[in-house]
Amino acid sequence: MRIVFIGPPGAGKGTQCKRLVELLGIPQLSTGEMLREVKRQDTALARWVARHLDAGELAPDHLVMRIVAQRLAQPDCEAGCLFDGFPRTIVQAQLLDEYFSRSSRKLDLVLDLHVVQEQLVLRLLKRAELEDRGDDDYDTIKARLRVFETQTAPLLDYYRKRG
Repeated sequence: MRIVFIGPPGAGKGTQCKRLVELLGIPQLSTGEMLREVKRQDTALARWVARHLDAGELAPDHLVMRIVAQRLAQPDCEAGCLFDGFPRTIVQAQLLDEYFSRSSRKLDLVLDLHVVQEQLVLRLLKRAELEDRGDDDYDTIKARLRVFETQTAPLLDYYRKRG
């Protein structure tokens, strides 16, 4: 089973994925975590990714898809996975569709998580206190929420039209 979780930062995508990992026995693919891992490396790519993430911007679509494709090729993803934070743009959704069409796989479900914006901001500020996340200060949170509204929210129509 392959499930996409769509929702703004702080909506609980990761929390819900963690619960389903135990139930379904399939891995959670968190592109945010994958990109933060790249960011921790001492490379030019890491510094470039860091500039995007620290500004609350999305990483380039083809870079994210390349990272996701590498992860999907691992044996534990054969039976399925939970996409946490991917796709985030129409282009990423199209790239994922192309990947699945080449590998004779498909998405089984797309879940949309709704949370009011004030609650999202509070959750993310609280998370910033608990975790070392450079992308959870107030200005960056607001920027990330704007990015979600302009670039990720349109995915809902994309997937509705696809059935």
